[in-house]
Amino acid sequence: MAFAPPSITCSHLSFSWPDGTPVLEDFQLVVGPGRTGLIGLNGSGKSTLLRLIAGELRPVEGQVKISGDGDVGYLPQTVSLDTSLRVDAALGIDAARAALHAIEGGDASEEHFTAVGDDWDVEERARATLGQLGLGHITLDRTIGEVSGGESVLLRLAALLLRRPDVLLLDEPTNNLDLEARHRLYDAVASWSGLMLVVSHDRELLERVDRLGDLRGGEVHWYGGNLSAYQEALAVEQQAAERMVRVAETDMRRQKRELADAQVKLARRVRYGQKMNDTKREPRIVMQERKRQTQVSSGKHRILHTEKLEEAKERLDEAVEGVRDDDEIRVELPYTAVPAGRTVLTLRGLEVRYRGRSRSAVFARYRHHPLGAARRRAGRNRSARRLRGGVSRER
Repeated sequence: MAFAPPSITCSHLSFSWPDGTPVLEDFQLVVGPGRTGLIGLNGSGKSTLLRLIAGELRPVEGQVKISGDGDVGYLPQTVSLDTSLRVDAALGIDAARAALHAIEGGDASEEHFTAVGDDWDVEERARATLGQLGLGHITLDRTIGEVSGGESVLLRLAALLLRRPDVLLLDEPTNNLDLEARHRLYDAVASWSGLMLVVSHDRELLERVDRLGDLRGGEVHWYGGNLSAYQEALAVEQQAAERMVRVAETDMRRQKRELADAQVKLARRVRYGQKMNDTKREPRIVMQERKRQTQVSSGKHRILHTEKLEEAKERLDEAVEGVRDDDEIRVELPYTAVPAGRTVLTLRGLEVRYRGRSRSAVFARYRHHPLGAARRRAGRNRSARRLRGGVSRER
């Protein structure tokens, strides 16, 4: 029988919180082997999706299918472990380790051999995995209460790596980790050979995935490659969206001018007809017919130009929606300690000044963003239409 590679399939998945707030509706997703990154705005449903795949939440409708034996490892965003738990128990090897020690002590009971199974090197593998994650100083007999919060996250990850699940789900795994621990985790992610789905805002971590998905508006938009490839594709996409906005704005201004010109012409016709009627230069029946034709023609022209203007507004709305207008900027800082005196940290166009060892203020000067102009223009257009009943007036 041919070996089937692991995969995740979500079919018509719907989930709502108990208060009725919908998170996902008729959601579709297929994830194959390799390292897949998932990004999106807060509240878009990324963490909820991982919990649904892990089986911690039950969907209202639809199903989640894991190919193979369905073995899923899940590292939640917040790790909570019993502080009295020993490290070997947290790693899930306490039973096999105890049985191994009993056998080495001369107890040849069958139950011990059953507990060990094929894990005769369980302690060596555990120490090697801890060392890979920078936890080589932690012995298997210590308790969780003796390790830091960041170390407890890595211990949970070490337990998953030892278990070797077909599918590994990581939710913001670099939270609460210092710079050195993050790089240890990066290496572990880069060496993973199974199916991994990781939700993260960590730029360096996202550079190590094979493909990236953006969960937006209840569906995932896929971008091949890592974060750099995603940013390049997004830049091209947004440049095209900006061009569409400019074209739509130009078209709407033209339709406004044509509507105004048509109204002027129709007003002239009405005045001419009224003048002819007042001077009675034509028979009454002719003047009445001319008036009727003018009214019919005026109505048709007005409707025609109004419809064209409304269509132009709709095209502009659609174009504006295509311009990303994320309302959040997330900054990851590896350290929180600031040395005495003033330091300047430049983050790709954002200048932040911070003074340590005192009450401090942060000043940010926004220099330039390649998509900023279109986003600001899109925001102004939306605000104008909301304030003016759907009509955006020219300045």
